[in-house]
Amino acid sequence: MPLKNEESEFQEQVVKVNRVAKVVKGGKRFSFSALVVIGDGKGQVGAGLGKAGEVPDAIRKGAEEAKKNLITVPIVGTTIPHEVNVKFGAARVLLKPAAPGTGVIAGGAVRAVVQLAGIKDILTKSLRSDNAINIVYATIKGLKQLKTFDDVAMKRGKTIQEVVK
Repeated sequence: MPLKNEESEFQEQVVKVNRVAKVVKGGKRFSFSALVVIGDGKGQVGAGLGKAGEVPDAIRKGAEEAKKNLITVPIVGTTIPHEVNVKFGAARVLLKPAAPGTGVIAGGAVRAVVQLAGIKDILTKSLRSDNAINIVYATIKGLKQLKTFDDVAMKRGKTIQEVVK
């Protein structure tokens, strides 16, 4: 049971469960896919898609996949460092920093990722697509693109004051 301790630091949320039908001779064969987001609420978040014959197995596989795809999100105070507009497939997601006390203004798929990442104040908008899978992956891609002033200054080999000018 040492795996339970490892899992307890991460919260997981099932964003979407999809029933998929395959037509075979004699009827339809059903399987399930589950989109799972996991995060520690301190800047680490990941998403995974699990597919199986039963829903609990699909969720378990999705959580395992999400653990393999963890990213670290730079958080400045309670929000993100800057605005980002990301495209993944047909989905576009806009992520904007917000003033303290604003809360998480987001739709279902984006909200799951942002909350599990530990971001408290953010404005988001899902554009074009309503496909939860692409929206979650677009959000993860956007959070991966975020950079702090420190990151930019180090990359350029300058001090923060020189970058801010």
